[in-house]
Amino acid sequence: MTVSPYTVSDVMTHTAVAIGRDAPYKEIVALMDQWKVSALPVLEGEGRVVGVVSEADLLPKEEFRDVEPRPEEFGAAAKAGAVRAGELMSSPAVTVHADASLAEAARIMARRKVKRLPVVNGIGMLEGVVSRSDLLKVFLRGDEEIEAEVRRALLGGAPALAGLDVAVVEGVAVLRGELSDRALVPLVARAVRAVEGVVDVRIELGTRESGS
Repeated sequence: MTVSPYTVSDVMTHTAVAIGRDAPYKEIVALMDQWKVSALPVLEGEGRVVGVVSEADLLPKEEFRDVEPRPEEFGAAAKAGAVRAGELMSSPAVTVHADASLAEAARIMARRKVKRLPVVNGIGMLEGVVSRSDLLKVFLRGDEEIEAEVRRALLGGAPALAGLDVAVVEGVAVLRGELSDRALVPLVARAVRAVEGVVDVRIELGTRESGS
């Protein structure tokens, strides 16, 4: 059984908007508004990513405009007086490599609570940006395309699965048929879920005795 070969490079934005350490506050806000993004990579040298400025990094200037921060807010409040990207950015940047799986990128976003990830090469140079919406592009795949990939994943060179039939409707993969060994059911379900674009898996399988 094989899984989909989709990686970050398949869905990322290859031409990314980025800024340098000296970019001023208002320019950062203007770029975010112009390009409709929630964060910008900060670069130095030939394009090495050294940080990221996000909307969350910019908001303290407004948040603490008319109030004094509480002790537990001092860290965030320090950015209220920042005027350059180098002072505002979160560093080191949370990044991902282009050959990472979409699942890996999604886990990084969830764990680090970020909406976008700079995509870097082995030496930290910017190659693009991947966002949450980019990761969801796989769910735009047509049912026929997904179904064909599920069939390849399950049936290619696997005689034990020859009794299965697959149908995909609105991204939901329905498996019907018989298996010689019930122990294969979780393996089959896992293989189908690994196909990018599958929303859910429904299994309606019987079993048959070997040699019957």
